[in-house]
Amino acid sequence: MNAEKEEERKSGMRERQDAVEARMAKVKHKIMVMSGKGGVGKTTVAANLAFALGMRGLDVGLMDADMHGPDVPMILGIEDKRPEVSEDKIFPVLVTPRLKTISIGFLLPSRDSSIIWRGPMKMNAIRQFLSDVEWGELDYMVVDLPPGTGDEPLSVVQLMKKVDGAIIVTTPQDLALLDSRKAVHFSRVLKVPVIGIIENMSGFVCPHCGKETNIFKYGGGEKAATELDVPFLGRVPLDPKMVEAADSGTPFVLQKESKVRESFEQIVENVRAFVEGKEEKK
Repeated sequence: MNAEKEEERKSGMRERQDAVEARMAKVKHKIMVMSGKGGVGKTTVAANLAFALGMRGLDVGLMDADMHGPDVPMILGIEDKRPEVSEDKIFPVLVTPRLKTISIGFLLPSRDSSIIWRGPMKMNAIRQFLSDVEWGELDYMVVDLPPGTGDEPLSVVQLMKKVDGAIIVTTPQDLALLDSRKAVHFSRVLKVPVIGIIENMSGFVCPHCGKETNIFKYGGGEKAATELDVPFLGRVPLDPKMVEAADSGTPFVLQKESKVRESFEQIVENVRAFVEGKEEKK
């Protein structure tokens, strides 16, 4: 009897994995956005990257895999929306005609509710996001991961099987750079290509005179990229307008005449060059 139950369990796992692979076969490029520690602006980068790719006429899915801090709904200004559920399918929330997203934040009873789960429950939720959500045909899937190298990033890599690459978000100070090195090491151990490092909050832009002040040092992200032999994707300055945009649910890539937007537009092109150039070489 125990042998029969074990076989049923294995059969069920194979079926669930097959469902994940069937969904992911419709996605051309899969990108993980990681950080070694919290507070470096990783979700802001992930959300604006997904939005910017959609602005370029690409079909994009943004998966919020941060179960304990699901901030994507707030950053995109869609906290009041809910995914539709039909039979065994979940339909992601449509942000724009080109961008759709899913987050555990949509399913919580209130914005103050917390997720108190151990690893296996988080892996099951990620599996459902990958297998049960009706993503459709996508050019890119951007996965926003929680800080660190724990259950969630490991689950994403194991379930997806093939990830095009990881973007590491850091700030210039030494502590953040130390932790970002661990994220690079994690990617290499799991054979995930490192698309590159983004140095966020790189210089404060004065809203009055436009002068930049290096509050958190400068150039640490580029130095780490050089030492680790990975691409440096660019710097994003710390601008009060960027903070206001995140709090109001407006992607900062929509801002006009902004140094942040100019810097980020180049980062988006660097990401595309890495991912799509890699595809051309095959």
